[in-house]
Amino acid sequence: MLNWFIYLLKTPFMLWSVLIINVLGTIYGYIWYGVQLKDTPAIFLIFVPDSPTASLFFVFVLIGFILKKNFKLFEALAIVTLVKYGIWAVVMNILTLLETGYLPIEGYMLIFSHGAMAVQGILYSPYYRFTIWHLVIAAVWTLHNDVIDYVFKMMPWYGSLIKYMPQIGYFTFWLSVFSIGVAYYFSIRKGRQKLALD
Repeated sequence: MLNWFIYLLKTPFMLWSVLIINVLGTIYGYIWYGVQLKDTPAIFLIFVPDSPTASLFFVFVLIGFILKKNFKLFEALAIVTLVKYGIWAVVMNILTLLETGYLPIEGYMLIFSHGAMAVQGILYSPYYRFTIWHLVIAAVWTLHNDVIDYVFKMMPWYGSLIKYMPQIGYFTFWLSVFSIGVAYYFSIRKGRQKLALD
């Protein structure tokens, strides 16, 4: 059943549907970061909007799939960042609910949409063809982004959670390591599921 579903993911209808959803989500994500980006020094701008950049990486992956091509570096960047920031946003919204006792409707929407980000990154992994060197570059990007967020204090604004920045930074570092491991397990290790785009 799962293999049938994964095969269905590469059909033109599904690829275009997932592409449109990710394009719209990416646009919304950059808009969501708008206020923070206005106060962000130019040198850090590329590193601040974490989730929309992750979905933007995946947009390029999907365009490649539609063209029957593998954009390998984007594949590596996509799976690592989709898993990382998908899980991260779910956890932060749940923590916000626990901290404040309230979560607006957009918070629940973010839990659903970011959970789906992580899932889609893994579901498409049988079609990825990146190598260990692409994963190394994605790992450097991801861990460097953690430094920007928690050393230079460019992390996403989450209101009442700001007082837990050291703990969140520690959690995020290990989440990065976990996401890199997930990318290796599903996309590079010997014996992993491997399907062709054709």
